[in-house]
Amino acid sequence: MVDIVFVDHDGSEHKVEARSGSTVMLAAVTNGVPGIDADCGGSCSCATCHVFVHEDWIEKVGKRNPTEEAMLSLNPDRKTNSRLSCQIPVSEELNGLIVTTPEFQF
Repeated sequence: MVDIVFVDHDGSEHKVEARSGSTVMLAAVTNGVPGIDADCGGSCSCATCHVFVHEDWIEKVGKRNPTEEAMLSLNPDRKTNSRLSCQIPVSEELNGLIVTTPEFQF
């Protein structure tokens, strides 16, 4: 199991366990993390699973794919570390991953 820490915009932390091969979004939804609605179920078509990846983890989560880039381009709150959690696959190398959920998703 891989530990992932979701930090709310107010600093509250939600530490969850995820299975390798799943996604960061699925870990959030399965564990009831607030601020991750995942309305499209992970098909990269709604951006309701937007997260900000902690700077220490940006390289490890990889780059955005073109579809994710297009979805995030519509979001005025996008930052350089913005990702859609449905597009981040969970692997053992992400153990300890820290992401923050944006205030506008609450």
